[in-house]
Amino acid sequence: MEQVILVGTEDNEIGSMEKQQAHIEGRLHRAISVFIFNTRGEMLLQQRAAGKYHSANLWTNTCCSHPRPGESVGEAAIRRLREEMGMQCELKEAFSFVYRAKLDNDLTEHEFDHVFIGISNSVPLPDPSEVGAWQYVFPAQIEKDINRNPEKYTEWFKICFQDWRKELLIDSAGG
Repeated sequence: MEQVILVGTEDNEIGSMEKQQAHIEGRLHRAISVFIFNTRGEMLLQQRAAGKYHSANLWTNTCCSHPRPGESVGEAAIRRLREEMGMQCELKEAFSFVYRAKLDNDLTEHEFDHVFIGISNSVPLPDPSEVGAWQYVFPAQIEKDINRNPEKYTEWFKICFQDWRKELLIDSAGG
């Protein structure tokens, strides 16, 4: 059974727990989210596979998951990008955030999420048990679609996407 790392509000490790149980109890745990862009500036989105136990068929960032006990967030980001999307590229940790969201199936996602960004023009070779579809989309189009159709996107992606946009505005302003 897949374990997640339970953490305190400062991302200090306090133990581990079976992944689904952590989502049933809404326990704060460490997570990773990866955003891949191509050189045209488009973001690679994935549609979660129909068989996922929560948020099935919803669109989200390139990949997201949890580090295993004893694994760093950077190692987890590289591993999951390869496992989910069949891709490899250099990743840079951009920021982190904490969120809590109610999901389908009476589950709660409560994560200390480390966000990584990378650039690649590779064509994904996704694992069909993880990914139903994928597409490269310009961020402005994603923002418009989230505003029109929020139900098509995962809860964490909607939060993370807005945080990413804020980070980009701060960086481009030189701050």
